[in-house]
Amino acid sequence: MRTGKCEFDRSMNDVGTSYILWFACFLQLHGLHRLYNRKIGTGLLWFFTFGLLGIGQLVDLLLIPGMVEEHNSKVRAKLGYSPKGIPLNQPAVTVTVPPTRDQLMVKLVKAAAARGGKISVTQAVMDTGVGFGEVEAVLKQMLKSGYVTVDNHPTTGVVIYHFLEL
Repeated sequence: MRTGKCEFDRSMNDVGTSYILWFACFLQLHGLHRLYNRKIGTGLLWFFTFGLLGIGQLVDLLLIPGMVEEHNSKVRAKLGYSPKGIPLNQPAVTVTVPPTRDQLMVKLVKAAAARGGKISVTQAVMDTGVGFGEVEAVLKQMLKSGYVTVDNHPTTGVVIYHFLEL
């Protein structure tokens, strides 16, 4: 049983070998690269007519980029990419739903309990993963309801919320 990686490695070697054989046509070994790439008809024509008297090399010079692109598109399809190289198998998108105010209050109480019953806005943001505006609004709502009191840290001046029940 072949794996995609072995097939990919083999096909990359085929492209390299094809380029070497194409270069060999300049050494008067016309058509070998076409025979190798299973283009039997044109390979024999190139070989027996000496590359159509030099026209074969010019035609190949124009055709090889298309052959390489055809090969690359086959490899991309095997690996799950579009012809432009975009992955077709996108990972599932995870949507994060922000917590409700009640859920945020519970998170704030747990965060404050872990910090000895007091917390700053910055600590609350870090512990809950919610933005400053939302955390500050919930803490002000808890202050109005009487669940917390506000004080300043004696040395830094940071606003500290003290949870009364903790």
